[in-house]
Amino acid sequence: MRTLIAYFSRAGENYFGGSIKNITVGNTEICAGLIKEFLEADLFKIEMKQPYSDQYRECVEQAKVDFAENNRPELINYPENMGDYDTIILGYPNYCGTIPMAVATFLEFFDTSGKKILPFCTNEGSGMGKSEETIKALCPDADVRKGKSIMGGQAKSSKTELEAWVKQNI
Repeated sequence: MRTLIAYFSRAGENYFGGSIKNITVGNTEICAGLIKEFLEADLFKIEMKQPYSDQYRECVEQAKVDFAENNRPELINYPENMGDYDTIILGYPNYCGTIPMAVATFLEFFDTSGKKILPFCTNEGSGMGKSEETIKALCPDADVRKGKSIMGGQAKSSKTELEAWVKQNI
């Protein structure tokens, strides 16, 4: 069984418990790296050809437009052969109460039939939102497991929590 850790993450200005802070590595990327530390898996960063702004408020507005218009942003690249993977650990921040539209682009590019998908979502209190339902709708023939919500401000200290969740679901 091969596993892929695929994640969408954003550095720059991010929201942390009521204030905006500039970070060099996004919270979801931190969590993906922590999972890679305890799990033999390939790591893949989902990146948009035209990334959202580094400015938090501008990014939020861009994401809202993509969500409202059901846009599928073009991605820089994709893993070479998704057929090699049985399990996809899928990480993303909560955008508009669900997955970022770049993650939808990624999921729709592949046939996920028969694959196990373990979603994890970084946020500052909004939890998984409707992201699990969205993933199930985009990947109706995949085995989408119960997701894991990680507070972005606690991403760096979430390794034990992530490891227990992965081991329970993999």
